[in-house]
Amino acid sequence: MALNALPARAQALTEQEKSLHVLNRLAYGPRPGDLQQVERMGVRRYIDQQLNPERIAMPAQLQARLAALPAYRMSATQLFNEYGPPSFDKSASREDQQAARQRAARELTPQFHQERLWLATESPRQLQEVMTEFWLNHFNVFEGRDWVRYWVGDYEQNAIRPHALGNFRQLLGAVAHHPAMLVYLDNWLSSGVNTPGAKGRFKGLNENYARELMELHTLGVDGGYQQADVMTLARILSGWTIDLQAMKEGAAPASFNAQRHDNGPKIFLGHPLPAGGEQEGEAALDILASHPATARFISTRLAQYFVADKPDPALVQKLSQTFLASHGDIRAVLQVLFDSPQFWARDNYQVQFKTPYQFVISSLRASATPVVNHKPVDGALSQFGMPLYGWLTPEGYKYSQAAWLNADALLRRINFAGGLASGRSTIARPDNTPAPPAAESPPLDPRQLQQTLGPTITPDAAAIIAASAPNLQAALMLGGPSFMKR
Repeated sequence: MALNALPARAQALTEQEKSLHVLNRLAYGPRPGDLQQVERMGVRRYIDQQLNPERIAMPAQLQARLAALPAYRMSATQLFNEYGPPSFDKSASREDQQAARQRAARELTPQFHQERLWLATESPRQLQEVMTEFWLNHFNVFEGRDWVRYWVGDYEQNAIRPHALGNFRQLLGAVAHHPAMLVYLDNWLSSGVNTPGAKGRFKGLNENYARELMELHTLGVDGGYQQADVMTLARILSGWTIDLQAMKEGAAPASFNAQRHDNGPKIFLGHPLPAGGEQEGEAALDILASHPATARFISTRLAQYFVADKPDPALVQKLSQTFLASHGDIRAVLQVLFDSPQFWARDNYQVQFKTPYQFVISSLRASATPVVNHKPVDGALSQFGMPLYGWLTPEGYKYSQAAWLNADALLRRINFAGGLASGRSTIARPDNTPAPPAAESPPLDPRQLQQTLGPTITPDAAAIIAASAPNLQAALMLGGPSFMKR
């Protein structure tokens, strides 16, 4: 059978389709001019650039806006000292503690959200932003939990983003030592049974982090561990805490309290661990990061995100082998994934239903809508069920179509698209600024938008759009079924 006689789904992607594919998977969709730029440079060169974000210059204007955010320049310790003390102080009144949390919500949260949205929509280092979101979700923390609200921005900026394309073991360690995770999953309170420092609120062994570290962060629920391993890992990590007094004096938050550490003999996942204080925890992280079950679990999640909800087992196996051979080199694993025939298969092209976050960010990018006011974006994401840093439990948001495709969600997306297409979205205006007259807020140019989206708009969809009223065409593109997929 001749190639042109094969079913359309079996034919190779065209060069333009390949360009759209990498912009939808390695990035949050095209901005005006992106599709043409990738076509000129070629998808292989684009992939190579994105895998090496340090080679991509950040726009000076974006850097200046980020630097102008006070919280962006503050360390975790500085954030604690500036915003936290009343809520950390047991002697403070409930009213003072609540006032401190409200101040953080009023001053810190908007800055953290603004930073995240600026980088997602404008950074040319798109794969780094995609992987930052991926790992933030994998190592989920909830900003509404206790003191996490003070540190969630620092957690993203200093624990996740620098390691998003780096080494998994280093990423795992950065997460394990960060105060946001120590507080979120209670390990900062955990103490070995009958240890000298096990007093007051620090009395008792807490298994929360140990369990999620194995079930959600490394081995996976079917990773072959037992409840005894959870208990052992909790004992290993006893004493990993934050020192409030030391932070008041300017020290880093994460610390090790030897007086609260269980020094008894331990066997973890079959590995005897000699008494070594904090080093026992580092050894346990080494074991987890290099475990075949971890390689398989991480590879499966990467393949689900970048290729298909139900990835080819052969691809997962190949990624797992690369993970182990490279000692957890995330960039190396992604390189194999992006070189795989499964990634480029037409069956996996434009079939993944966008999460609310992917839909909102890709809409802002395609329409070139600047995020001047983050509040309507936050509002939309909350309505869609995916607020920033807003998932309560440790497993994070799901990425599958089944989690997000329903009639109500589609209607909300269509309304959001219509707001952007009208040109009168409050996202592009400072907060509390009245809407200008319609004549001064021209709607999106449908011809420009169609050029930006390229083959996203199928021929059938293009015909329907062309037959519609001109003032509806851009909304039909952003709110249509083709744009819902990536």
